[in-house]
Amino acid sequence: MPETTWRGPITSKAVGIGVATAAYALSFGAISVASGLDVWQTQTLSLLMFTGASQFAMVGIIGAGGGLLAAVLTAWLLGARNSIYALSMAPLHRVRGPKRLAAAQLTIDETTAMALAHNEDESHSRYAFWITGVTLFVLWNIGTLLGAVGAAALGDPAALGLDAAMPAAMMALLWPRLVDRTMWAVALVAAALALVLTPVLRPGLPVLAAALVALVASALLGRRSA
Repeated sequence: MPETTWRGPITSKAVGIGVATAAYALSFGAISVASGLDVWQTQTLSLLMFTGASQFAMVGIIGAGGGLLAAVLTAWLLGARNSIYALSMAPLHRVRGPKRLAAAQLTIDETTAMALAHNEDESHSRYAFWITGVTLFVLWNIGTLLGAVGAAALGDPAALGLDAAMPAAMMALLWPRLVDRTMWAVALVAAALALVLTPVLRPGLPVLAAALVALVASALLGRRSA
């Protein structure tokens, strides 16, 4: 099959995912500035961290007055799944040298899903991974910059309620993953634990505890499957 025949549909999907993701990036940029980070700090997070859930969690904890350690640990736990994705992608893509670092940076939910959705042929899967990763990285960072600059220009983003957009953004990221009873059960237990711990722990620590619930559940479910 000619490359132009199969590359076109994959590229269209990648661009569609990138445009949709850019809307979250606008929210992240605005919420980050509302949480107390400046434009450059916000942009650095998108350039170097590049994983939406972790970024939202980190700025949310910082904005709530939580400690930096709790923010970093929570972001790390939420992003740990990307390491599992990388292990599954490595045999397929077999990248070496500097390209390996780029592949690691671009290994996220969307790129892994696109690569697996087109794994009928290795060349198709590799192309789906890279075109999705590059598209998302560029549009995510553009969206972050626009959101951060726009929020900074307002002077006091919190006055417009942008800080209240954080829970809505996290729910939008979580909702598509609640695909069965197991996911619902893990989410409800984690949420209940966070609610119980909120009055007694510093900001950020209840979220970290909720993330640990998901981590333990993942380990137990993986052991059961094995």
